[in-house]
Amino acid sequence: MAINLTKGQKIDLRKSSGETLTNFCVGVNWGAIETKGFLGLSKNVKDVDLDLSCILIDDQNKLCDHLYSPLYRIEALQQFGLPKGKLLSVDGALKHTGDDLAGDTGGDDGLDNEIITVDLSKVDSKVNQIFFFLNNAGNEDFSQIPYAKIRMYEGTPTRVVSEFASYNVSADRQYVNKRSIIMGKLYKRNNEWKFSAIGDPTEDTFLGQTVHKIVQSYL
Repeated sequence: MAINLTKGQKIDLRKSSGETLTNFCVGVNWGAIETKGFLGLSKNVKDVDLDLSCILIDDQNKLCDHLYSPLYRIEALQQFGLPKGKLLSVDGALKHTGDDLAGDTGGDDGLDNEIITVDLSKVDSKVNQIFFFLNNAGNEDFSQIPYAKIRMYEGTPTRVVSEFASYNVSADRQYVNKRSIIMGKLYKRNNEWKFSAIGDPTEDTFLGQTVHKIVQSYL
């Protein structure tokens, strides 16, 4: 049975079989905002453009690599000293499936909208932490988004074989005015990878603010 993570929970990447999870997907599934129209006779759908991103931190606590959408304007990124977005880590160990601009319409389809595949056996040995976070490119906050869930699972971006752990956010008053969430991190202890569910919402309106917050306050 998958682990239902709570804020601040730390787990080993050890499966029930005793094997260690090394090759897996980190996916986020979320829904568009749907409201009833005039007299309830129609339905209004507002797309929600969440972005799943991650940054890699080396053993000197320096940002050494990143995965985020190439659609972010370089001029805006440069204000935070960040390079253009890309979908593949330098070592080839992490790969992003690309930007979903809408979320699920017509209800939860059970599939993740954005996914980062991870092969820990290929991660550069100098990498010590990998932070995963969500930013909303639109104006909604997470209290308005009907559902959003991050999960770790074995399989491929199009096929879930076995869900290992999940963490649910959104549609709660604690997320009013919160448009970014630092979801969690993979980190090494004694050369063994573990996962920590951070779950901290922020009022960041741009990815660069979130990256700076992680570097300044979470290392």
